[in-house]
Amino acid sequence: MRASIVLGVAALTLGLATAPAQAQSALLAAPDIPVANVKAHLTQLQNIATANGGNRAHGRPGYLASVTYVKNLLDAAGYTTRQQSFTYNGATGYNLIADWPGGDTADTLMVGAHLDSVTAGPGINDNGSGSAANLEVALAVARSGFQPDRHLRFGWWGAEELGLRGSTAYVNSLTTAQKREITGYLNFDMVGSPNPGYFLYDGDNSDGTGSGPGPAGSAQIEQTLADYFTSIGVPTRGTDFDGRSDYGPFIANGIPAGGIFTGAEGRKTAAQVQLWGGTATTFDPCYHASCDTITNINDTALDRNADAIAYAVWTLADGGTTPPPTGTTVYSDDFETATGWTAGTADTATSGRFERGDPAATSSGVATQLGNAAGGTYDLVTGATAGASAGANDVDGGTTTIVSPAITLPTGTLTLSFNWYLSHLNNASSADYFRVRVISGSTTSTVFTQAGAASDRAAAWATGSVNLSSFAGQTIRLSVEAADLSTASLVEAAVDNVKITKA
Repeated sequence: MRASIVLGVAALTLGLATAPAQAQSALLAAPDIPVANVKAHLTQLQNIATANGGNRAHGRPGYLASVTYVKNLLDAAGYTTRQQSFTYNGATGYNLIADWPGGDTADTLMVGAHLDSVTAGPGINDNGSGSAANLEVALAVARSGFQPDRHLRFGWWGAEELGLRGSTAYVNSLTTAQKREITGYLNFDMVGSPNPGYFLYDGDNSDGTGSGPGPAGSAQIEQTLADYFTSIGVPTRGTDFDGRSDYGPFIANGIPAGGIFTGAEGRKTAAQVQLWGGTATTFDPCYHASCDTITNINDTALDRNADAIAYAVWTLADGGTTPPPTGTTVYSDDFETATGWTAGTADTATSGRFERGDPAATSSGVATQLGNAAGGTYDLVTGATAGASAGANDVDGGTTTIVSPAITLPTGTLTLSFNWYLSHLNNASSADYFRVRVISGSTTSTVFTQAGAASDRAAAWATGSVNLSSFAGQTIRLSVEAADLSTASLVEAAVDNVKITKA
């Protein structure tokens, strides 16, 4: 966390009554985040700092090694990751962005933390704690197969300690439309302070002081986190959006935000000691110092806050698997009969082209092609027959496309849903992909994408959901595409149960 302004504390105590029904329901859905797993990530960040001059600061080798550690775990878990570079003070910095496949990208929930430390120390509380907790929540999303309505995106920011440079570079790189698609941002900066408080960013300005409320929607984020702490009997207080952390560029662009903070260089008051325990000293006596090491963590606070992050993600992303859209069906195809989908005219793949077929199961250590459609017998699949080996009829040598017949869309709120999978072995790369595009006249727009990675990804049906309202009133075609653009990759893909509904 960047040093500048003394922390403002709200006067409101949230009640400790029984958690509301929504909180109880989401508690059952959200997984418990093992604090031992979060601590294991912190140990790795400590080891990285120790091996690289004692810090993980912007422009220093320890920072890039930290990015690599997080990225490798996310790639292996099935995330689509990218490193965004920027320059500050003559040094190259990096943000790491990780997208979980699925969900409505026009309604994206983003979860962020800064990964850099100051040059004085390894930055294990500031902000290894938020970075490690977010990482373990992201991995829990992958382990559980969570497929929420909203699209999930995680970010690890560089050069926060030098003035929110990384998060600002990221937000500034977005178009107006891309900023509008981020409908909520959760920020976690210092969630394991050794003498902790439990502060929530004051989305509705209920304390009546400081910088005022956050953008519309921030109060919902604050209330969601408050519900969790109420459910475990821990009181919270508000803290202002005072510009000290990476929510800054998000709220400056009208994006609702919220998060948790356990305190930095400010001193815990006697009233706060009575509220939370601890001592009437600084929340973090090692703030921005060399002693901010693996021992500078309160495990209880870290455990509670990691679970609160998971609760917020599961609740705000509208937990569980994506339900079928409600409303009037505009178009649907389960591929049990041929309805006029055609192969792309510019395909370059030499084998494994998309076709409507009754798929045969194949495997090579992991399932590479599923022998069952998501519903019924037929689906659209890259080479339906098994062949002599798992790699006999997979996508090879380029791209394969299959295009729907023309679909005339009405006006109104429209949702495209479909079942899909992309599978590959660890000889794949981010050049490989599955994607869905919308063709309208001479314009083609990508509305859903999943990139490959150098890791085994087993075939498993997932649900995709995309807001098509921007195409309302147009006649479109849907294009389903897969690509093997790496060397010697084994890539398979399929889609089933395509439906467009009007709310």
